[in-house]
Amino acid sequence: MKSSQSPEPEVVLCECFARDGLQHEAVHLSTQAKVSLIDRFATLGFRRVEATSYSNPKVIPQFGDASEVLRTLPRRTDVFYKATCANVRAVERALADKTQGHGANEISLLVSATDTHSLKNLARSREEQWRNIADMVVAGTGHFRLVGTISMAFGCPFEGRVSEASVLRDVDRFLELGVDLVTLGDTTGVATPVSIKRLFRDMLSNRSGVTAIAHLHDTRGTALANSVAALEAGVRYFDCAFGGVGGHPVKVKYGGGYTGNVCTEDLVDLFESMGVHTGIDRAALLETALACEDALGRELQGRVTRSGLNPLFAEAGTV
Repeated sequence: MKSSQSPEPEVVLCECFARDGLQHEAVHLSTQAKVSLIDRFATLGFRRVEATSYSNPKVIPQFGDASEVLRTLPRRTDVFYKATCANVRAVERALADKTQGHGANEISLLVSATDTHSLKNLARSREEQWRNIADMVVAGTGHFRLVGTISMAFGCPFEGRVSEASVLRDVDRFLELGVDLVTLGDTTGVATPVSIKRLFRDMLSNRSGVTAIAHLHDTRGTALANSVAALEAGVRYFDCAFGGVGGHPVKVKYGGGYTGNVCTEDLVDLFESMGVHTGIDRAALLETALACEDALGRELQGRVTRSGLNPLFAEAGTV
């Protein structure tokens, strides 16, 4: 595994297999299987791991064991274990677990860039959700690192194009609430390198103190190209999922039914081959990818899982 003397990563990757990945899956993993994978991700070098969601188990049964996952999960002091929260009740559950000594140390607060998606995904309008988020921030401040997440930031399957000015106003609303880590989600893979670079550059160039996170989906095969564009725009935080799994909850259909995340093993291999240090144990990367395939019982979308890592890695920067 990684040496303790390894240099600090140039990018911070959040492994989302156990939450955004699994919410798209009809098969339910056992609590122990989830815990084993999450611990493996942290050991591999991920500084952020999306561990679970405090969602309504009637809507997303996959996460009915959220508290049990967090209770039994081994912890590394240098890792943020994130739980997704859609409402104040979810934050209260997160607080209850933390009070008992086994909660998350990071939570994400969800808002959609469009009303139609907000109503479909969160069962409330955008303005209702923003009022909800204000209450969530009050409840969570001082207890968790807070991450604001804007879904459909680059386009929506229900409303089409999304105003970049509107997305930037949402970024400002999070900043006004004291939330300075803000994720822009290309939730159904409609962004291009041009739109990615433009929006992230505008976000970062005009706002001091904001940390931009790119949450990019590979619905149309553009996630790797868009990740490089985000990197060039100054983004240093990225979400990803082994095997390119994930997307909308099983019971909430949009995006043509396929909205998988940028594939972790492909993204790590690309960044490292470009000379961008990820902090991820490259030697154990494909073993973990295969463990994720074993957990779901099928071959996933990772290209380097089949082809092998870039053999010219030692010549990083010349590929």
